[in-house]
Amino acid sequence: MTRLTDELDRYLTIRRSLGYDLRTSARVLRRFIAFAESQGAEHVSTDLFQRWQASFGQAGRQTWAARLGIVRLFGAWLHGLDPAHEAPPRGLIPSHARRPRPYIYSDEEIASIVNAAAELPSVYGLRGQTYSTLFGLIAVTGLRISEALGLDAGDVDLEVGVLTVRRGKLGKSRLVPIDGSVTQRLRAYANERDRLLAFAPQPFFVNDQGARVSDCGARYNFALVSQRLGLRPPQRYGRHGRGPRIHDLRHSFAVRTIIGWYRQGQDPAREMIKLTTYLGHASPENTYWYIEATPELLELASQRITGPSDVEASL
Repeated sequence: MTRLTDELDRYLTIRRSLGYDLRTSARVLRRFIAFAESQGAEHVSTDLFQRWQASFGQAGRQTWAARLGIVRLFGAWLHGLDPAHEAPPRGLIPSHARRPRPYIYSDEEIASIVNAAAELPSVYGLRGQTYSTLFGLIAVTGLRISEALGLDAGDVDLEVGVLTVRRGKLGKSRLVPIDGSVTQRLRAYANERDRLLAFAPQPFFVNDQGARVSDCGARYNFALVSQRLGLRPPQRYGRHGRGPRIHDLRHSFAVRTIIGWYRQGQDPAREMIKLTTYLGHASPENTYWYIEATPELLELASQRITGPSDVEASL
């Protein structure tokens, strides 16, 4: 048995332990490793993948794009163990757009976003109150921006500390428990909002006129804050620019939660269904994606299976 075969077996064991069905991936990777062995290759590389593709026979572009994704993920895993390995580049075979890797905000960046949003100017001062509270709520609950904006005053139970999401993805509703500190912040916002408007609006998050904050307005103000903090490059004419997004606050919440499980010695397989429900994902696979997309989580998952000594010995 070759070293590549050994590493493949370990890779498949780790990912299966996280709940993945890897029948297709295992089949593709074993064919790829068999080709590598026939070529006498000891390391994965772009050239090796291209030679495998040329010798494999005819297949559609989408099929090869899928195979590239499978080999690329395995190559990235191997590269983390031995830099001599190479993950084939993402765009080697053009395909449909892929899910972007999330940007994981640090605690300091999140605090800066909330503080900078509080300084957004407006006639009555409600703009800063609204956006600092909105961005902070997403960061500590992982709500989608549409779910947070869709909250009505009656959906925010400040006595019990529960949010009722009625406009979740695919029309699903769910209850989201919140911490006491979050409840206090939401209560402070609601009181100040009602005082500035001189009435209690139906939507929870509102603009200076008392109307529900729009998705466009939230993204525009988030872009302004991000540019001021250097998270996005400055833009002219009110353009948003490119860089970390509001949705990455949700990603950051999920990743910090999972990292906490590993560091506290909890079993991610048992906890994952809770996070899946809390985030309103359609299936656990959508939540497991965070482990693949975040190098630190992949490393923690590896250590959980192999033990720190095994990982260190392989570096």
